[in-house]
Amino acid sequence: MGSAGRVPGHRWQAVWALVACFAAGLLASGLASEYDYVSFQSDIGSYQSGRFYTKPPQCVDIPADLRLCHNVGYKKMVLPNLLEHETMAEVKQQASSWVPLLNKNCHIGTQVFLCSLFAPVCLDRPIYPCRWLCEAVRDSCEPVMQFFGFYWPEMLKCDKFPEGDVCIAMTPPQRTAVCPPCDNEMKSEAIIEHLCASEFALRMKIKEVKKENGDKKIVPKKKKPLKLGPIKKKELKKLVLYLKNGADCPCHQLDNLSNHFLIMGRKVKTQYLLTAIHKWDKKNKEFKNFMKKMKNHECPTFQSVFK
Repeated sequence: MGSAGRVPGHRWQAVWALVACFAAGLLASGLASEYDYVSFQSDIGSYQSGRFYTKPPQCVDIPADLRLCHNVGYKKMVLPNLLEHETMAEVKQQASSWVPLLNKNCHIGTQVFLCSLFAPVCLDRPIYPCRWLCEAVRDSCEPVMQFFGFYWPEMLKCDKFPEGDVCIAMTPPQRTAVCPPCDNEMKSEAIIEHLCASEFALRMKIKEVKKENGDKKIVPKKKKPLKLGPIKKKELKKLVLYLKNGADCPCHQLDNLSNHFLIMGRKVKTQYLLTAIHKWDKKNKEFKNFMKKMKNHECPTFQSVFK
């Protein structure tokens, strides 16, 4: 679409301010009170997308435990959302799958794009993300997802989104040069999130790291299982890990193989992929907090959208 149809802006608040101005000008009724049901009227079908809902669309608080969108820049969202999630429980369940990707900073517009669908701002008509924004986020983030064995899901297929109508836009992509599984904060909550999103976790010494078919091949020396998942005990002795597509990107944790590491990963086909790596550092306050939390933490169960 031409630039006149986009909702521009380098700051998130500016984006939504322009969208709100558009909606206010488009519909004489303007925005509903933030505590009221939204007046969709003739546009209600756009939100329902052909489905029958037991409740009319309503404007609700974005809860603090909807981590994907809680700090997105506005406080109210529409239910049902633009992905046809009718309840907040369903929104939380599906949105949880995307929090680890958001933390990878693969594109500056990732949160804008995802939250415009998972937690759309309360307007009198739905405003979808621009197709080019979807394509930009997909093109920047799918390579990161592939490190973890995932691909861009059908539910977010970019040709579903408008290119000739008013839509949500954002600034150009930003990429990180570090291998995504190595680009981790030493924060106890982040490590717990990685643990829950991973199928297995090991305390490990590494014998060697070498390149193989575009990947980093990691050969363990010693390993102690914290969570075995799909790894069978008889496979543990000869276990080899791969940092998918990681042959040429830096992973600073692997610069010093004298350390012990916390390694987390998933099994994809016949390979065991490394999805997160942390130095095993008992002197680090955040790592010590993680170790305490790990003993009693129950990971949430949800159906992953990445299939």
